[in-house]
Parts: sequence; C-alpha cells; structure tokens
Amino acid sequence: MDVREMVASITKEILQSLQQEKVKQARRVLYVFCDSQAHVAFLDHFIHLKNNGVCHDLLFLDGETSSWLGMHKIECGGAGKILTADEFAPAPLEVPKDYDGIVIPELDLDNAARIAAGLKGTIKAEIVFAALVTGKFVIAGSDVPGIKRADRRTLQALTLPPAYERLFQRHVQELTELGIEFAPQKRLAERVVSKLRSQLPKEGEQAAKPTATALDETEAVFSGKLLTADWICSQPQLRHTTLHVKQGAIVSPLAQDSMRERGITVSYIGRG
Repeated sequence: MDVREMVASITKEILQSLQQEKVKQARRVLYVFCDSQAHVAFLDHFIHLKNNGVCHDLLFLDGETSSWLGMHKIECGGAGKILTADEFAPAPLEVPKDYDGIVIPELDLDNAARIAAGLKGTIKAEIVFAALVTGKFVIAGSDVPGIKRADRRTLQALTLPPAYERLFQRHVQELTELGIEFAPQKRLAERVVSKLRSQLPKEGEQAAKPTATALDETEAVFSGKLLTADWICSQPQLRHTTLHVKQGAIVSPLAQDSMRERGITVSYIGRG
C-alpha cells in the first residue's frame, strides 16, 4: 500500500469512527434533588436509565440559591453580585445546555410560583427557565406535597393546608401550559426514556447521503463533505464531466485518481 492509499484509508476510518461515536453518543439528563439524601429513593431510576443507554447527572440543592453538581458549587447571582466560591462552576442558566432534559422529582409551592411567573432567583427556577427557553424538556413529579423537604422537617407537616394546596395546583396547571410535563415519581425514568426515544429518528430513517445532482450532460454537483474513490465508483454516470464541489469539502487522493481516469474535472464552488 502506497502513502496515498494509506492516508485515504486512515482518513476514511477516522471519519467512520467519528460518525459512529456521534450516533452512539448517549443522551444525558440532569436530576435536580432537594438535598444529598433525596436521590436514594431513585436508585432504580438510574438503573433503568443506564439499561436504556441514558446517562444522568445529579444536582443537589444546598439551600435555594446554591447547589452542587459534582465538585462544582453553583450559585444564583443577584444584580451586581460577584461569585468567587467556584470560578469554574457554570451559572444556573448555563447548566441545561449540556443536557437533553431536566428532571425535578419534587417541585414545591415556592419554585412552582416563581417558574409560573417567569421569575428567577432560585436554582430550580433558573434551570427550568433556561431549559424551556432553549427547547429542552422538563419533567417533574406529579405526586408531591408541594412543601419542601426542609420545611417538612422543620414544621413537622407533610402537606399544605387546603388553600395553599389549591394555589399549588393552579401553578401546576400554569407550568403544564409552559411545557413542563408531570408524571408520578416512580415513572419519571420511564418518561425520560420514552421522551428521548420519541426524539430519535424513526427506524429505517437515515441521513441523506451525498448525491451528484446533474446540471446538464457535462456538469454535476457533489453535496457532501468528503469525496472518496468509493463514492466516485458508485456514480457510473460521471464520465468526462465537470464535478462541482463545495469549498471546504475534502477530496481524497484516490478520488482524484479515479476522477482523472474518468476524465472528471473538479470545480470548487462557494459554501452558499
């Protein structure tokens, strides 16, 4: 094998491996928990996600305006406030960009009201706001009391009084109108998997392959990003023609040899 064939072979293998990695890249969701113990009840969820090829990260609230994502301490910033606790941590608004969706097992009256009114100021409210604005899905637990875990411990109360409960349910309805989905806590992982599957291309549906569009009997256009000898061989109609290739496309050495043998001339055109 000469140098040109080796380079062409290596290039082809690299591009194929990159494409396979892109296809196999796991989807990722973020679970937002009230504290560092709240996730224990959801261990089966994480097993279900893993078995279905879905990665997950956990974010633990450390109060209302700060939280922990791995080793990073994330804080809400007020007007003119400079954060120095963790200069490498993302702002709450930046967190959703690395995930396909956000899961909030337990939503309380305070955060439900903030999100419904478009207000920020808490970790949950800012993350949900950013997720909805950027088109990420948000799934929340539907069978929750509407009162924070910390408040339940402090007040020794498990439910909201009737008036607050009605207010909480009105906010839940408003959140549904904003695009937030609600599901029973034990079904959250199943809903995540179902949601991600619905976003994948349907079975048998593949990305369009580069084709040669004929302009007339002596010209054609290649619309792909990598022009290979294999592709030239798959286009028997291309002989003694001018092949228009977009600027920036890669033409392998073997493809150049194949085109010379067929009398094909390459003409580079603009990206537009």
